[in-house]
Amino acid sequence: MRQSLGLFLAALLLGVALAQGDVDPREEAKRQKELLLSTAGILPTELVVMQGEELFHRKGPSGKTMAECDFGLGKGVLEGAAARLPRYFLDTNRVEDLDSRIVTCMTRVQGFKPEEVKRDEVVAVAFYIASKSTGHKIQVRLLFPEERELYALGEKLFWARSGARDVGCATCHVSYVGRRAGVLPYADVLGKDKSWTHWPAYRYSNDQTWTMQDRIRACYGNIAHPQPALYSQPILALELYLAYHANGAVVEEWPAFVR
Repeated sequence: MRQSLGLFLAALLLGVALAQGDVDPREEAKRQKELLLSTAGILPTELVVMQGEELFHRKGPSGKTMAECDFGLGKGVLEGAAARLPRYFLDTNRVEDLDSRIVTCMTRVQGFKPEEVKRDEVVAVAFYIASKSTGHKIQVRLLFPEERELYALGEKLFWARSGARDVGCATCHVSYVGRRAGVLPYADVLGKDKSWTHWPAYRYSNDQTWTMQDRIRACYGNIAHPQPALYSQPILALELYLAYHANGAVVEEWPAFVR
């Protein structure tokens, strides 16, 4: 899969230069997407979704596929499920996002050992499940105490300033909204941009398949702050905070195609 995506990226780079200067990055992404469709007839996102579908229907050591897993709407029900995550799950007694719920499914239902869970497979399955929520509205609620507590932590983390540079999420995504960080402007993640609906996505500029977990970790790296571990509470808290603020937003395309 990585080789296939690399070939797509190489074709793209040969066809047109990456966005620079004052070019709107979203418009440029649309142009790059159209270029790939006209030259190759398929998008990298579609390839990853196909891989995720295969993994979803793969039997684990227990002999079960992921169709035996509940992603919030009942066993095997995927339509609109990702648009309602993160949420509290009774069977694990914790709040889980799409990534961590996939890991729960692979270990508790399919019988994989934690060390056998591969990150690229989790991402591929996330792409596939998320694709079933395209066109749905984000509906994340705070019904359980665990959800409210995690939301409160996410709010604190979003507004906190820390690290060697004494900055945080709000520094870029509230104070500096509209200013450019290289090519891309800082997004208003709590307002009109609704960045929650932009991930998971394929980043054509560097051939990466990312979920929001990867995006948050990269943000921490950009501000010279230690990155939270994958599936950790800080990441889940920030995701819940961002997702709740995106309530009502329509998912135009999951997985997305971004710079």
